[in-house]
Amino acid sequence: MITNVTKENFDKEVMQAEGTVLIDFWAAWCGPCRMIAPAVEKIAEEHPEVKVCKINIDDEQELAIKYGVMSIPTLMVVKNGEIVNTAVGLRPKEEIEALL
Repeated sequence: MITNVTKENFDKEVMQAEGTVLIDFWAAWCGPCRMIAPAVEKIAEEHPEVKVCKINIDDEQELAIKYGVMSIPTLMVVKNGEIVNTAVGLRPKEEIEALL
């Protein structure tokens, strides 16, 4: 399951979550974002221990600015409220799993 995150639920869904959270910063107009989406969805299916979240940067510009998202797709891995990994650009599923 993928959770859509907004600035209203960011702290609860991401920073206060236990374990590993994968965040996908994306936008509907972004070709590479659409290309990476199936890999992110597969990870959500295959790794129930990982909470997968998506943040639409068009709707949530404040979050994108706060976390320094300059290009999309940007993937961030948060563990116990700390950002532990970041990757920018289109990545194969195996590389995304390695970030976790």
